[in-house]
Amino acid sequence: MSLKLLIDMNLSPQWVSVFERSGWEAKHWSKVGDPHTTDRAIMDWAKKNHYVVFTHDLDFGTILAVTHADGPSVIQIRTQDVLPNHLETVVITALRQYETLLKAGALIVIDESVSRARILPLNR
Repeated sequence: MSLKLLIDMNLSPQWVSVFERSGWEAKHWSKVGDPHTTDRAIMDWAKKNHYVVFTHDLDFGTILAVTHADGPSVIQIRTQDVLPNHLETVVITALRQYETLLKAGALIVIDESVSRARILPLNR
């Protein structure tokens, strides 16, 4: 099964075409849900529909840590310039590197120079 990526409101809808060009299904939250809903509701939707959350918001990782949830997988971008023209290569490389972990359940943190993975559920 190919990855399905749900792009959070804090990231550009331009990411949809970036991911689709790389062979993954992608949706921007503004097209599937209420833009003003809670992060928890987005997480619930993503888990129910088998999507990986792609975000710049640290709250998603916090939700995973506090709840010890086994999904959905989350990819967090940790840099100021989050536009595809700046980060596309770094993000696509990390997604390919961690695709198997993302399918199983993981938190992937990506910045401009390094990416790292933690398997879900997150333990203290």
